Amino acid sequence: MPLSEHEQKILAELEESLSKQDPRFVKNVRDTNVYSHGGRRVRWGVVGFVAGLMILVLFFSRSTLVGLIGVALMFVSAVVIERNARLLGRASWQDITRSPQGDDAHANYGPRTRSLRDWLSRQRRRSE
Repeated sequence: MPLSEHEQKILAELEESLSKQDPRFVKNVRDTNVYSHGGRRVRWGVVGFVAGLMILVLFFSRSTLVGLIGVALMFVSAVVIERNARLLGRASWQDITRSPQGDDAHANYGPRTRSLRDWLSRQRRRSE
Protein backbone atom coordinates (compact mmCIF):
# COMPACT_ATOMS: atom_id res chain seq x y z
CA MET A 1 0.00 0.00 0.00
CA PRO A 2 1.65 3.27 -1.09
CA LEU A 3 2.04 6.18 1.28
CA SER A 4 -0.11 9.25 0.89
CA GLU A 5 1.50 12.59 0.10
CA HIS A 6 1.03 13.73 3.69
CA GLU A 7 2.75 10.58 5.01
CA GLN A 8 5.59 10.97 2.51
CA LYS A 9 6.06 14.60 3.62
CA ILE A 10 6.18 13.56 7.29
CA LEU A 11 8.66 10.80 6.48
CA ALA A 12 10.88 13.25 4.56
CA GLU A 13 10.80 15.69 7.49
CA LEU A 14 11.76 12.92 9.90
CA GLU A 15 14.61 11.85 7.66
CA GLU A 16 15.86 15.43 7.36
CA SER A 17 15.73 16.02 11.12
CA LEU A 18 17.55 12.73 11.75
CA SER A 19 20.30 13.63 9.28
CA LYS A 20 20.75 16.98 11.04
CA GLN A 21 20.79 15.44 14.53
CA ASP A 22 23.01 12.43 13.86
CA PRO A 23 24.86 12.56 10.52
CA ARG A 24 27.20 9.72 11.55
CA PHE A 25 24.25 7.34 11.99
CA VAL A 26 22.82 8.34 8.61
CA LYS A 27 26.21 7.70 6.96
CA ASN A 28 26.46 4.27 8.61
CA VAL A 29 22.98 3.31 7.45
CA ARG A 30 23.71 4.41 3.88
CA ASP A 31 27.11 2.67 3.73
CA THR A 32 26.00 -0.74 5.01
CA ASN A 33 23.66 -3.26 3.50
CA VAL A 34 21.94 -6.33 4.85
CA TYR A 35 24.85 -8.60 4.00
CA SER A 36 27.80 -6.53 5.23
CA HIS A 37 27.53 -7.88 8.79
CA GLY A 38 27.41 -11.49 7.60
CA GLY A 39 30.42 -10.93 5.37
CA ARG A 40 32.32 -9.39 8.25
CA ARG A 41 31.50 -12.40 10.45
CA VAL A 42 32.67 -14.81 7.74
CA ARG A 43 35.99 -12.96 7.52
CA TRP A 44 36.42 -13.08 11.30
CA GLY A 45 35.52 -16.77 11.22
CA VAL A 46 38.24 -17.44 8.66
CA VAL A 47 40.75 -15.53 10.79
CA GLY A 48 39.68 -17.54 13.85
CA PHE A 49 39.95 -20.83 11.95
CA VAL A 50 43.48 -20.01 10.77
CA ALA A 51 44.44 -18.95 14.31
CA GLY A 52 43.06 -22.22 15.69
CA LEU A 53 44.98 -24.18 13.08
CA MET A 54 48.19 -22.34 13.95
CA ILE A 55 47.63 -23.02 17.67
CA LEU A 56 47.03 -26.69 16.91
CA VAL A 57 50.13 -27.08 14.75
CA LEU A 58 52.44 -25.12 17.04
CA PHE A 59 51.36 -26.37 20.46
CA PHE A 60 49.84 -29.84 20.10
CA SER A 61 53.16 -31.66 20.49
CA ARG A 62 54.02 -29.62 23.62
CA SER A 63 50.64 -29.42 25.32
CA THR A 64 47.64 -31.47 24.33
CA LEU A 65 45.30 -29.14 26.20
CA VAL A 66 46.43 -26.07 24.23
CA GLY A 67 46.12 -28.09 21.01
CA LEU A 68 42.55 -29.02 21.93
CA ILE A 69 41.80 -25.35 22.55
CA GLY A 70 43.00 -24.72 18.99
CA VAL A 71 40.66 -27.47 17.73
CA ALA A 72 37.77 -25.93 19.68
CA LEU A 73 38.55 -22.53 18.16
CA MET A 74 38.57 -24.09 14.71
CA PHE A 75 35.21 -25.75 15.35
CA VAL A 76 33.56 -22.56 16.62
CA SER A 77 34.98 -20.62 13.68
CA ALA A 78 33.71 -23.22 11.22
CA VAL A 79 30.21 -22.97 12.72
CA VAL A 80 30.32 -19.15 12.45
CA ILE A 81 31.49 -19.38 8.83
CA GLU A 82 28.84 -21.95 7.91
CA ARG A 83 25.91 -20.09 9.46
CA ASN A 84 26.84 -16.71 8.01
CA ALA A 85 27.77 -18.16 4.62
CA ARG A 86 24.36 -19.82 4.50
CA LEU A 87 22.72 -16.43 5.13
CA LEU A 88 24.91 -14.84 2.48
CA GLY A 89 24.06 -17.62 0.04
CA ARG A 90 20.53 -16.33 -0.12
CA ALA A 91 21.82 -13.09 -1.60
CA SER A 92 23.10 -12.56 -5.06
CA TRP A 93 26.78 -11.79 -5.50
CA GLN A 94 25.97 -8.28 -6.73
CA ASP A 95 24.11 -7.48 -3.50
CA ILE A 96 27.08 -8.51 -1.40
CA THR A 97 29.73 -6.70 -3.41
CA ARG A 98 27.76 -3.61 -4.37
CA SER A 99 29.37 -0.24 -4.02
CA PRO A 100 28.30 1.73 -0.95
CA GLN A 101 27.89 4.82 -3.15
CA GLY A 102 24.81 3.37 -4.81
CA ASP A 103 23.86 2.20 -8.26
CA ASP A 104 26.61 4.09 -10.10
CA ALA A 105 29.15 1.36 -9.33
CA HIS A 106 30.38 1.17 -12.93
CA ALA A 107 31.57 4.77 -12.70
CA ASN A 108 34.07 3.79 -9.99
CA TYR A 109 35.88 1.07 -11.92
CA GLY A 110 38.14 3.29 -13.97
CA PRO A 111 39.21 3.40 -17.61
CA ARG A 112 40.89 -0.03 -17.79
CA THR A 113 37.82 -1.92 -16.67
CA ARG A 114 35.60 0.16 -18.92
CA SER A 115 37.82 -0.54 -21.94
CA LEU A 116 37.92 -4.25 -21.09
CA ARG A 117 34.14 -4.30 -20.79
CA ASP A 118 33.83 -2.54 -24.15
CA TRP A 119 36.25 -4.99 -25.77
CA LEU A 120 34.34 -7.98 -24.38
CA SER A 121 31.03 -6.62 -25.65
CA ARG A 122 32.56 -6.13 -29.13
CA GLN A 123 33.87 -9.72 -29.11
CA ARG A 124 30.44 -11.01 -28.10
CA ARG A 125 28.76 -9.10 -30.93
CA ARG A 126 31.27 -10.49 -33.47
CA SER A 127 30.66 -14.06 -32.40
CA GLU A 128 26.89 -13.70 -32.85
